[in-house]
Amino acid sequence: MGNTTSCCVSSSPKLRRNAHSRLESYRPDTELSREDTGCNLQHISDRENIDDLNMEFNPSDHPRASTIFLSKSQTDVREKRKSLFINHHPPGQMRRKYSSCSTIFLDDSTVSQPNLKYTIKCVALAIYYHIKNRDTDGRMLLDIFDENLHPLSKSEVPPDYDKHDPEQKQIYRFVRTLFSAAQLTAECAIVTLVYLERLLTYAEIDICPANWKRIVLGAILLASKVWDDQAVWNVDYCQILKDITVEDMNELERQFLELLQFNINVPSSVYAKYYFDLRSLAEANNLSFPLEPLSRERAYKLEAISRLCEDKYKDFRKSAKKRSVSADNLTVVRWSAAIIS
Repeated sequence: MGNTTSCCVSSSPKLRRNAHSRLESYRPDTELSREDTGCNLQHISDRENIDDLNMEFNPSDHPRASTIFLSKSQTDVREKRKSLFINHHPPGQMRRKYSSCSTIFLDDSTVSQPNLKYTIKCVALAIYYHIKNRDTDGRMLLDIFDENLHPLSKSEVPPDYDKHDPEQKQIYRFVRTLFSAAQLTAECAIVTLVYLERLLTYAEIDICPANWKRIVLGAILLASKVWDDQAVWNVDYCQILKDITVEDMNELERQFLELLQFNINVPSSVYAKYYFDLRSLAEANNLSFPLEPLSRERAYKLEAISRLCEDKYKDFRKSAKKRSVSADNLTVVRWSAAIIS
């Protein structure tokens, strides 16, 4: 089944329409084309839904698709390494911490509990590469994200606001301010990046100096409501950004959802992919996650967790044992009478 030359090949509609051809005598010399024989029947994989196939190339929906920010950062990373090699400048030496007999250093960031500060730094770096290496094919700029039409502050927008790319530190300060004021978690930062790339893919727009703040704000607003149990209300963001109105926040959220086609689902496999790609981005840009010394309290906690998991798997192995045993492996304990002299 599934082979293009299988027995399930049916005759073409052309042959079915010519019913009188069944009464004609067999002519072995006639050469039938592939269209007549049905050998060019479309394979079942070619008849799959086009939307399902395109989803595999969307990193925010499919775990096997490469993230956009990591692809856009590769060019700069290669150029940076090439420049260091040509100029014979070794890369910046980082003070690495190595474990010893007396001290053990652990990476405190995990996929289930990422480090908040460094996760925000990585997300800001990913947004920076999105803006810097954006496509210059003249994609449209949606009005809802245009900072000139919907400013976040009462200060006058510079006339060349859409000409200068923001620095990574500026992006980091903007994201950190929102996360600190709203008390959001590191997981919410990863979901924010997922929604941002999903928006760029679905709406076919690019993030640029003119719209990056409002796109990031909309992604954070949506991610905080989806991820956190006690979500921050739109009016709370108006307390953080003093000059923005609730009506503007509501409209931003509504249009963001419509552009996402109300697809706010983030599978665990996609979340894990973005987390590890952010770590790869940090390593390529000499932005290492902090290593903390193992304290006595942390060691006791890890030991308790290890014992709990060990007991759990012991019970699991006991329940997984078969009730019947092969006679070849059966050992019978035989008792013999003891002779006491």
